[in-house]
Amino acid sequence: MRLVLIGDGESPHLLKWARALAPELELWAASSRGFSAAFEALIPAERRYAMLTDPAHGGGNFAVLKRLPALAQWLRRVDADWLHAHYLTSHGTLAWLARRGWGLRAHIAGSAWGSDILVTPEQGWPYRWLMRRVLQACDITTSDSAHMAARMRELGAAEVMTFPFGLEELPKQGARKQPWLFFANRGLEPIYRPERVISAFAAVAAQRPEARLVVANDGSLRTALQAQVAALGLAERVEFVGRLDAKTQAGHYARARWYLSLPQSDSVSVSVLEAMAHECLPILSDLPANHELLKPDGGLILRDDEDLAGLPLRLQELSASAERAGAANRAWVARHGLFAPAVQRFLARLRQFPTT
Repeated sequence: MRLVLIGDGESPHLLKWARALAPELELWAASSRGFSAAFEALIPAERRYAMLTDPAHGGGNFAVLKRLPALAQWLRRVDADWLHAHYLTSHGTLAWLARRGWGLRAHIAGSAWGSDILVTPEQGWPYRWLMRRVLQACDITTSDSAHMAARMRELGAAEVMTFPFGLEELPKQGARKQPWLFFANRGLEPIYRPERVISAFAAVAAQRPEARLVVANDGSLRTALQAQVAALGLAERVEFVGRLDAKTQAGHYARARWYLSLPQSDSVSVSVLEAMAHECLPILSDLPANHELLKPDGGLILRDDEDLAGLPLRLQELSASAERAGAANRAWVARHGLFAPAVQRFLARLRQFPTT
């Protein structure tokens, strides 16, 4: 079976899919940007196509669509069985238009990533129309939460496979947890609401002098967040460490007892799964996918309108059983959150489709 990944070749998420798929089939890839160096060991250069655009975080990426004719001609030469598009607003649109306009025989599989389904269609009828067209063009789609899968079906998806975009393996254990150490690593962008992360930590820090927060990742709000921390008098207790390699990040997960992720919109987050696998107790925003993940006593859901003054007491109550709860979180990820078994089910379903 010949499959073409269509996505952002500089994204670690697309790379993870490539690592899972490369041993199983003849894998090709088309990237709206370039490719990270790690792709070189997985897909030969002659099987990769880079559009070399620079898509913006907020959308409106017409430069990507300008590459459609050249991409479609390349796809005609590849003559794949499957086009596997990741992030449906942009790359799903490319797959749909390429097959429609250039007569490709390939089936389309579409993997939704979150905001392409949960945010973009709510921006107006043109976006809803586009998302319906893309989903209806897909022979099969994947979702990482039941909530997002239901929304995809509402928008016209015929078949949705639901599984977390899980971990490639469980992390090693051994580090000692610091009882009042917090870790956050979502992007420092408005959709992830990092300012609320700071506010939640500040509520705890006001009553827990030993509390510390490590903020990883980067984004357009970093300067404003550092100013917020300074204004709260927490500069000595909040550390901004920027983007981290996997090993360094794993060390932060391993030492932190609490993990903060409070986005405005989200599906099942890989970062939350990583935190749970490291036996952290997540503090999450009140979103349907988070309720799918978090079991009683395994962490905390914060409502948007909730007064944060009571947060320290709630965490104190949870901390009494933190060791047991953390172990239960890791066990849940071992049962439900590993990527390889899900990819095998996905491939088995693809092979059931007739060759066109």
